[in-house]
Amino acid sequence: MANPYFRVTMLPAAHGDGIWVEYSGGGQARRLVIDGGPINAYPDFEQSFDRLPDGDKQVDLFVISHVDTDHIEAPVRMLAQLRRRWPFVPGEIWFNGYRHMTAQQDLGARDGEFLSALINREAGNQWNASFEHHAVVVPDAGALPRITFPDDMVLTLLSPGRDDLEKMAKAWEAELKAFSPGDLKRALEFLADDRRYRGALGTLGPEDLDAPLRKQLKGADPSKANGSSIAFLAEFQGTSILLLADAHMSTVCASLQRLLPAGQTRLKVDAVKLSHHGSKNNLTPRFLELVDAEHFLVSTNGDHHEHPDAPAIEAVIAGATRTPTLWFNYRSPYSEPWEAGSQGAGAKYATRYPAPGTAGITLTLI
Repeated sequence: MANPYFRVTMLPAAHGDGIWVEYSGGGQARRLVIDGGPINAYPDFEQSFDRLPDGDKQVDLFVISHVDTDHIEAPVRMLAQLRRRWPFVPGEIWFNGYRHMTAQQDLGARDGEFLSALINREAGNQWNASFEHHAVVVPDAGALPRITFPDDMVLTLLSPGRDDLEKMAKAWEAELKAFSPGDLKRALEFLADDRRYRGALGTLGPEDLDAPLRKQLKGADPSKANGSSIAFLAEFQGTSILLLADAHMSTVCASLQRLLPAGQTRLKVDAVKLSHHGSKNNLTPRFLELVDAEHFLVSTNGDHHEHPDAPAIEAVIAGATRTPTLWFNYRSPYSEPWEAGSQGAGAKYATRYPAPGTAGITLTLI
């Protein structure tokens, strides 16, 4: 029997997210896929599926975290094909369409509506199946949803909250103008005409963050779409990672607080995929007070919004309880400056980058 493994790969997803989680208890390979990036990242996204061996195309869970184009366009392009042409076999798909945000029919911002129509057409039975086909949402009270996947991979939902989804629903209502709400047939017609889819330990603690840095960590992202992000804790054989999409820190911190065992003030995890590509708007001192992690992952090439923000990376370095390792899936003008400070004796952090001339990077947890 093969050895167990748990690997997290940040694909070359341009300024977006394309996250592959591959794990096994020693037998069959298991996979979770989160988002895919914008449309220009589609070739790399598709190739990741094409590299799967024949007869082993199963993806146990495909999560489309929210409707921002840098997360959703590549998945829409892939799912726009008839299901028999999909390069993978889906176990379950998590995505919150408008139908999950209110009691009404499917509706969403343009890409969200496209994706709703495609999932409804090709994989309706697998849509949010673990939630009885209702919203993937954190309840206002009680235990956080915990879903167990094959080989005892446990996912604990952290975001979104019901209030996040209701705010997003209103934003979608205001944005969707091209066709009538809930007209999935018309949505598919518009999709066919959309050119994008044709062809189809030794650091400071959080209390030591100085006042100027704290002020820069706004932690108040105004985006309703980001607030609706599906974010969760993935745990496998004693290792764990927080996969935060673009989630708002207020929602994540509230969930983490609920998740803490009695008498503990921090949740110990191995890794964190930082929210919103290392944006200072999606990181707070409170988050750093709640989490004890070693690895911090940043997914972006920096070509939109110049992420990661320096204050966010500075805060991770200053606030981590262990010597942090920063993982970047691209070398860019915004990620490369951190390399020099990670070298030499006494460095307060480490860095990891893709091999020269490449993009994408894999963290092996087991």
